[in-house]
Amino acid sequence: MLLKKRILPLALSVIMAVSALTGCGSSSEKDSSSGDETTLTMWTIATESDSFHKPYLQAIEEFEKNHPGVKINMETFENESYKTKIKAAVAANELPDIFFTWAGGFSESFVSSGKVMCLDDYYKNYEKEISKAALANDIYDGKLYGSVTCTPVSVMWYNKEMFKEQGVEVPATWDDFKAVCQKFIDAGIKPIGTSVKDTWVLAMLHDGLALKSAGADKVTKALTKQGQSYNDPDFVKAANCIKELVDMGAFIDGATGLSNDEASASFYAEQVPMYFTGSWMGGSIITDAENPDNFAVAPIPVVNSENASVTDFMGGGSDTLMVSADTKNKDLAAAAAFEITRGVSKYAYLSGAGIPAWTVDYDVSSVPALTQQVADIAGNATSYTLWFDTLMSSDDAGEYLTLLQSLFAGDLKPEEFAASMDKQLSKK
Repeated sequence: MLLKKRILPLALSVIMAVSALTGCGSSSEKDSSSGDETTLTMWTIATESDSFHKPYLQAIEEFEKNHPGVKINMETFENESYKTKIKAAVAANELPDIFFTWAGGFSESFVSSGKVMCLDDYYKNYEKEISKAALANDIYDGKLYGSVTCTPVSVMWYNKEMFKEQGVEVPATWDDFKAVCQKFIDAGIKPIGTSVKDTWVLAMLHDGLALKSAGADKVTKALTKQGQSYNDPDFVKAANCIKELVDMGAFIDGATGLSNDEASASFYAEQVPMYFTGSWMGGSIITDAENPDNFAVAPIPVVNSENASVTDFMGGGSDTLMVSADTKNKDLAAAAAFEITRGVSKYAYLSGAGIPAWTVDYDVSSVPALTQQVADIAGNATSYTLWFDTLMSSDDAGEYLTLLQSLFAGDLKPEEFAASMDKQLSKK
């Protein structure tokens, strides 16, 4: 999913010294050796409240120590507003040197427009540390255009103590899940925390239910326009699951007006027992919850066992740094894209925020237990499917999120939602 992140729109500029790539014979190398300072601008969505904020700062600091003479000016933006900003920047030829984006369909138009620099010539310097398989979603027409940080997946975070108090077990099927929700509702507890204002949060649940209803192959073919209609009983069923949860009062009060930060705060405060989001939430639980040991993680329940299994996951290598084709420091920007994603992979894992995409060649004894639980779950995956708003083109993704809000609000019936999705995905 387009992963993640938080708080009010913010453009935080963090300037940390990092350096020029040595031994490249480029203009950036000449700038560094001559004593001139080079500054590269990088956009990310790692705002201060985001669990990836510190890993990015640590990665930049590490890059600085290894390459003195260059500064990285990191500007951060809230997730939803950034999707609009990055598309506008591509259209207006106003991209920074390095920019965060989501691999797959979301960035396909950026690449096809010629606005992103190919990184094939630079990958050879890092191929022993990250495989082409891990970078598969950043490969377009056989060429590499980005580097990923982690391998996030969508999961169900839950409060073990609240489950114990109600005498319920972790649900593996949709029917079990509804029964668990009803148990909490009967006790006067809203079981699911979510944000509809930050629609990607609600999409984490819907995407997972759609995958567990239709299966990985059908989802992929429908969203990438490979002959599979979205107006299909399995997709209607997933939409109906959301309607059922709304109708039974399963979601936290005020979800339509709550940001992800506000909604997740109620989960950390142990006011709601479940939250569906990415594996990165483990890092935030550790820092934001008073009793982190009360929390655990599980796969999203299966809706149709004929099409999917509990080991099918939404997610995969998507969080990406790409380089503008117009950067004046191509060698340096390419090195920064690879080395900063490598650093984020490491420090996010150590802090509990992410599952590494890069080779682990460091001490991991301090990795939080919650993160290890996610790693163990993801390690048994039978498939990974990119989130809807990442796998689809950016235009289709925007319409999907709008339709999902309407479904939640009751303005669209499940059948109408599926038909509207099919109409959008039928556009050339």
